[in-house]
Amino acid sequence: MPRVVWWLLLFFVFSIPWEYSLDLGEPLGNIARIVGLLLLLLAPAALLQKGCLRTPGPLQWLVLAFYLWFCLSYFWTIEPQATLGRLRAFIQEMMIVWLTWEFAETPEDLRNLLRAWVAGSLVLAVLALADFAWAQSGAVEQIRFAASGHDPNDVARLLDLTFPLAALLWLSESQRSLRLLAAIYLPLGLIAVLLTASRGGLLVSLVALAGCGLLMARGRPRRVLVAALALPPIATGFWIFLPTSTLERLATIPEQLQSGDLNQRSKIWSAGWDAFVRAPWLGTGAGSFASAAGLSPVDTAHNTPLSIVVTAGLCGIFLAAAILALTIRSISQIRGPLRWMLATTLLVWLIASLAATVEENRSTWLLFALIALAGRLANDGPEQLSACFRSRFAMNATDS
Repeated sequence: MPRVVWWLLLFFVFSIPWEYSLDLGEPLGNIARIVGLLLLLLAPAALLQKGCLRTPGPLQWLVLAFYLWFCLSYFWTIEPQATLGRLRAFIQEMMIVWLTWEFAETPEDLRNLLRAWVAGSLVLAVLALADFAWAQSGAVEQIRFAASGHDPNDVARLLDLTFPLAALLWLSESQRSLRLLAAIYLPLGLIAVLLTASRGGLLVSLVALAGCGLLMARGRPRRVLVAALALPPIATGFWIFLPTSTLERLATIPEQLQSGDLNQRSKIWSAGWDAFVRAPWLGTGAGSFASAAGLSPVDTAHNTPLSIVVTAGLCGIFLAAAILALTIRSISQIRGPLRWMLATTLLVWLIASLAATVEENRSTWLLFALIALAGRLANDGPEQLSACFRSRFAMNATDS
């Protein structure tokens, strides 16, 4: 049974990036939800068979406290039905922090989880490219392209998060086929980000790729020169390949930054701040941001700290800040390329969270779960973890 749960966990991670592209409708929902519910059903039996429960770490306790605080918000929420809906969703999203901690045991398990994430993101990129190809074949006039069922901004954010992880696998994988998986993802992921025409996604992708480039080029100036020479033909290819309307939207980035409006996000943030001032300590209840700010029900905060502080108050934002502090602490305990790449991924997440509401996404809690797992493995066996994610170029240099 534990092995079945482990394989289900890997498939769960694999399905998270493209989950909305396979939705069976109510009451089942999307593929990640279905697999997550199976995990919740089978995990207790697997733990009974194992005969022991791993001692939770500080992050697991804080995530539990964060969820329980949202549960308490039901007693003072301004939107009881919305709060109940968010509580059901939160437990499906946050459970991955506990499942990963409990069933991943070795550095190789961590590597397999990263492989599953990169493979799932590759599926997402291919689906976005398929949307573009479908529009072109049907002569459909379209500016933004994304995987079916996904918002273009969310697609760009998910793809951006995966760039550092793919670069890490490309550096450390010994098997050629697995290196090829990471190598294919990097260009396809970037093309897919551009096709989404997400201005924020493009800016964040530059941060992610810069972090990847710094590590991959470290100590190898020739690789930096090759990359610099490759940039002009790559840029030309994008100019020819991408639709003119998509490029025109991306070209408005300087204008949006100068105006400070950020596609009307500043108005949403102002309304959210007014809602926070009216209920600063306890918040207005999970899932109630739109009602508290007087917005349309389909609107979101477009800012994760603002969303948390409005719905959960100062108590909630304190718990969220503590969770973030623990993830940073876990990264500080790691050494080598893994540390650099997880730090880059967290930085990408932080920047993206300032223009998106990501506390409600499975990818957020998956990232926190993997960082906590890496921190635990670094404490238990730092040599084994370093060896698992050691750059193959460093290994070749040592062998020679």
